[in-house]
Amino acid sequence: MSLKNPGWPAELHRREISLRPYRRSDASRWSRLRRANEVWLSPWEPSPGGDWYKGHSVAAYKNMLKVFRKGAKAGTTWPFAICVHDELVGGLTVGNIVRRAFCNAYVGYWIDQEHAGRGITTTAMALVIDHALTTGRLHRLEVNVRPENEPSNRVVQKLGLRKEGLHPKYLYIDGAWRDHYGYAITVEDLNGERMIDRLERNFTVS
Repeated sequence: MSLKNPGWPAELHRREISLRPYRRSDASRWSRLRRANEVWLSPWEPSPGGDWYKGHSVAAYKNMLKVFRKGAKAGTTWPFAICVHDELVGGLTVGNIVRRAFCNAYVGYWIDQEHAGRGITTTAMALVIDHALTTGRLHRLEVNVRPENEPSNRVVQKLGLRKEGLHPKYLYIDGAWRDHYGYAITVEDLNGERMIDRLERNFTVS
């Protein structure tokens, strides 16, 4: 881990679920997953413009990886691949990391539809929260979710993140400016406990 970006690089594990930095070898699978999940993901993700199929090519992955690695080197991003038995099934990015008096970051995630509803994303989030608020030396994490995105709202609600309010017209998604609920968690909210332990005590996670 670097002094400029404590907490990165990192690999996080819980049973068959792991988070790790993206690899060059992930390109083909990432492209296949993202292209296959257009209908599942496009209503919830910020709109980059252009054609979804072209925007999720192997070449697009290589460009994304360069951006991610540049952000990680600068200390502003932790780009995790979500894996099950070391097979890529989604992604989770801790981004817009700000240090000094703020020590805050934003978290975004996606999961392959065939792997949704199994507790994978919730476990991944719990692992990242524990890592970010300890080793990563952050004080606060934020997650913003469209009100209509029931699966993502369930993830943060299971983890007990605090709903801080509604952000009107917050992000441009799927052709329009969309409202989002803002959720957050701080070090104090954990009260010295690990989120993954709290999650597994309260829910059956597979």
